[in-house]
Amino acid sequence: MLSTVLKQVKSHPALIPLFIFIGGGATMSMLYLGRIALKNPDCSWDRKNNPEPWNKLGPNDQYKLFTVNMDYSKLKKDRPDF
Repeated sequence: MLSTVLKQVKSHPALIPLFIFIGGGATMSMLYLGRIALKNPDCSWDRKNNPEPWNKLGPNDQYKLFTVNMDYSKLKKDRPDF
């Protein structure tokens, strides 16, 4: 199968950017999926020791990928302890 793709790329060099962008998009989507699975508090991998990981987050913990005009170090606690 790889030899067929290489033959197509050699005969049609205009396909090279297509393969680069499709490969880059697939790589970035897999990295983002891994980040969500490991860093997001909504995803719990250890239900026995930590059944509700979102309760252990402080008010200044940043788990979003990108925020605009938000300084997490200056936030105060505005929720009760459970």
